Amino acid sequence: MLTDADRPAPTPGHPFAPVPYRVRAVATETPDTTTIVIEPWGTRRIGRTQPGQFVMLYAFGIGESPIGVAGGHPDGQLVHTVRNAGKVTGALGRLTPGDTVGVRGPYGHGWPIGEAKGRDILIVAGGLGLPPLRPLVYELFARRESYGRVEIIYGARTPKDLVYYDEIQTWRRRNDLRLQVTVDAAGREWYGDVGVVTTRIPDARFETGRTTAFLCGPEIMMRMTAQALVARGLAPEAIWVSMERNMKCAVGFCGHCQFGPSFVCRDGPVLRYDRVQHLLSLREV
Repeated sequence: MLTDADRPAPTPGHPFAPVPYRVRAVATETPDTTTIVIEPWGTRRIGRTQPGQFVMLYAFGIGESPIGVAGGHPDGQLVHTVRNAGKVTGALGRLTPGDTVGVRGPYGHGWPIGEAKGRDILIVAGGLGLPPLRPLVYELFARRESYGRVEIIYGARTPKDLVYYDEIQTWRRRNDLRLQVTVDAAGREWYGDVGVVTTRIPDARFETGRTTAFLCGPEIMMRMTAQALVARGLAPEAIWVSMERNMKCAVGFCGHCQFGPSFVCRDGPVLRYDRVQHLLSLREV
């Protein structure tokens, strides 16, 4: 896990002042989900992002929303996949190339990929939990020799809800990766697996003593998946989850994202499962 000293510096200046970025490209993933690529506009830019971190995206005149970083480039470009779930995310999903968006961040602790070197990797994503895991996947690809077996399990509600569909097809062709894709429900046009992601855990190939698992998705999906992995013998401290909370300030000030003794924006969003498993089973936490 990154320490405060290791963490990239957030937006310079006032902590709530966004930096203007310009929309470079837009792609439709599903009927309600859009991927946008943004780039610095001028000389200012935010600090370098780490896989698993998030930023606050600001739709001018409407508001801002915490969005996980789905990809980044050395020239400062950022990739974000946004589902239309309200006024702000709806406005972000309607952006077109040339539009301006505000960015502040990056915030939070990312995936502890360095600690997992030499180990097998299991990635489990549910729904829109795949975008925050996407930078981790490409980090593994870039340093593939540093890790053992890699397996990805990705699930969505229906085939139409799968994001990065074409990209996933290229992952299938890799001989150093095992990929399982499943949907909760499908018609006759779907030839893949049907069932929630936990139904694929018994078929996952990993050695419990040398595997690190990274989970992202709805809380109930992460809770059930983590329990299934523990039942197979994986230690709770070898499981990492990315929490979603109603983050407003992103700097641990407002308290909207408090999760027990932690603030998701400051102490997360990536948290070790053994430290939060008792909270995941409680309502209204």
